[in-house]
Amino acid sequence: MNGDTGLNGNAGMKKLFGTDGVRGTANIHPMTAEMALRIGAAVGQQFRRDRGGVHRVVIGKDTRLSGYMFENALTAGLTSTGMNVLLLGPVPTPAVGLLTRSMRADLGVMISASHNPADDNGIKFFGPDGFKLSDKVEAQIEALVDSGVEPADASTIGRAKRIDDGRYRYIERVKSTFPRRMRLDGLKVVIDCANGAAHRVAPETLWELGATVIPMGISPNGLNINQGCGSTQPQAAAEMIVAHGADVGICLDGDADRVILIDEKGRVGDGDQFMALMAARWAADDRLKGKALVATVMSNLGLEHFLQARGLRLERTNVGDRYVVERMRQGGFNLGGEQSGHIVMTDHATTGDGLMAGLQFLAEMVRSGKPASELLHQFDPVPQLLRNVRFEAGQTPLEAQSVLQAIAQAEASLAGGGRLLIRKSGTEPLVRVMAEHENAVLMEQAVEGVVQAVEQAVGR
Repeated sequence: MNGDTGLNGNAGMKKLFGTDGVRGTANIHPMTAEMALRIGAAVGQQFRRDRGGVHRVVIGKDTRLSGYMFENALTAGLTSTGMNVLLLGPVPTPAVGLLTRSMRADLGVMISASHNPADDNGIKFFGPDGFKLSDKVEAQIEALVDSGVEPADASTIGRAKRIDDGRYRYIERVKSTFPRRMRLDGLKVVIDCANGAAHRVAPETLWELGATVIPMGISPNGLNINQGCGSTQPQAAAEMIVAHGADVGICLDGDADRVILIDEKGRVGDGDQFMALMAARWAADDRLKGKALVATVMSNLGLEHFLQARGLRLERTNVGDRYVVERMRQGGFNLGGEQSGHIVMTDHATTGDGLMAGLQFLAEMVRSGKPASELLHQFDPVPQLLRNVRFEAGQTPLEAQSVLQAIAQAEASLAGGGRLLIRKSGTEPLVRVMAEHENAVLMEQAVEGVVQAVEQAVGR
């Protein structure tokens, strides 16, 4: 499989929006205060249904220092078009999706760069139904950013105010997805909040359900989000689990829309293992709609084989939880996600929710009486290798003839026993080279050949 699969629709036509909203380094285009103001005005005009009535926007953020700057800039742009703004403060991304719908807002905005370092930031949007915007709507917003918007009359400029109960509403919603009359009493849980948006809500939720909570990553200072902690760096949590004799670890990322689980032995389980567990469980309970799981091209072949053995299907999409959700809605499916830990359960939420997924795993531990180590090993993965190569702005390494030749050679070497995926990241300036094959040596040679060609093409 060479490059993008075409599943993105017209995503390639967009310049400002990536796989998950607008993202980049703070104070460098496009993530500047000026651009945030223009985006706020554009999206305000896009979602203001008419010139009368009440128009409401909810804005959440994670704990990055630049969040204050973008919160103010977006508020200025939105209110200039007559939108009233409700500021939630630090809350998880799924809370914004939930509150957009439950508070009858026209729009939801989350200021976060998810798992990226603290210097980065991003802006993602939710429509009034609580789901992320489509490529088509994002393209319309980009057009408004380019052309400029008509400000509201002075008498109809919007208002802004902070609301304090957003996180409590979210906690109660997440708890409501946990089985009734089930408790977590007796379970010792390490929860790593990545010094991010869930640093309050996640420990509170687990404690209220009865767990003995060992929190970490709960002291954000604006600069330490995802730093040595969270779903992308779970080593510290794994050590904490072993040191405290905990039953399980739940590692969230900066905006808490993804989760990585760790068993009682300190071993990490990825999103594929969790999705296999939930798909099999839901299928047994006749809850898995369409007898299918939706995942991306990055999910392991072992997951596909696991599902096929149980008469279930794996529906693949391009990378990005937004594309997973779009396919779920199109096909009427209710379970999907990504190997990286985005888990989407549309019976409960409109986007990936790391805390909610963690609770579903804990519920399965309680129900089955099995340890995390058993539940997190549903199948033997096919050997998989992923390498990233960074490139500079303006470079197009995947168009270089030498790279195309290396890809063709790698595909030929893996033919019949595995697959190769080459793509640009939608959130960082990276080329991602991934291969799977039962022969690990052959797989490594194929990946290394492509990586070397890309590195040479970008002058490394």
